[in-house]
Amino acid sequence: MKKGMDYLITAIGLLLFGLGVYLIKTISDPQGIIIPLPYICLGLGCGAFGHGLGNIVNNRAAEKHPALAKQLEIDTKDERNVMLGNMAKARGYDMMTFVFSALLLAFALMGVSFTIIIPFVIAYIFVHGYALYQRIKIEKEQ
Repeated sequence: MKKGMDYLITAIGLLLFGLGVYLIKTISDPQGIIIPLPYICLGLGCGAFGHGLGNIVNNRAAEKHPALAKQLEIDTKDERNVMLGNMAKARGYDMMTFVFSALLLAFALMGVSFTIIIPFVIAYIFVHGYALYQRIKIEKEQ
């Protein structure tokens, strides 16, 4: 079942990519929602195709080299590697906080429209609110 799903995702990715290219080539004067639609199809198509094809290649490599696949599974489930990955994510989140706030400040000082800044501010607050929620949840569990 999993293997069939990977092929399906790859095929959907190719179809979306093809649809995006077709829309870009055929629509001469796009208006409204049609302006970003071809590019959204291209992006989603490339992402789905890459995800599906990557899983297919990984599954084939695991079938050819079962010992290597077993070692890879052990390495990904190792507590030390999980801890290192979580620490890297935490440091990336810390860096994102400063970079994102500096970007918001730069946009505000450049006089960018509020219709552009407000969604960024909402996303910034959402990410920090979610981090606070997770922190409270984890502290209650301990």
